[in-house]
Amino acid sequence: MIKIIRTDSKNLDFKALVKQLDAELAIRDGDDHAFYHQFNGLESITYVVLIYKDDLAIGCGALKKYSAHEVEVKRMYVIPNHRGSGFASQILLALENWSFELGFQKCILETGQNQPEAIRLYKKNNYQIITNYGQYAGVSTSFCFEKLLF
Repeated sequence: MIKIIRTDSKNLDFKALVKQLDAELAIRDGDDHAFYHQFNGLESITYVVLIYKDDLAIGCGALKKYSAHEVEVKRMYVIPNHRGSGFASQILLALENWSFELGFQKCILETGQNQPEAIRLYKKNNYQIITNYGQYAGVSTSFCFEKLLF
């Protein structure tokens, strides 16, 4: 049975998944990992979505307020043996719905060139590539996206 819950960054299942995510990103990002990692602290994340399959946390995503009208999607992850089954899209939709309920008008996010699966996920879910924002401006290995919420 699939279950999606809303929680916060103190959730132990979320912390365990983020640890796996960070280990994977350290390998994918190589020498660039320290640069990206500095923007992924959990202390500024208030809203977390977890997806469970048969009571096992298999994926997560989070939201970080970026501006009065924009929220940044962070810490998207699905454990490897559950990828390709639509769970990431379910997490993303749950985050978008929560964002809309909170009064945000737009989701923004950044992903890297070493994460082609993430790029495909966001394009499939109607995110549009935008000019790199904030700390990612001018970073050639970053891809930034946005989606208007209705």
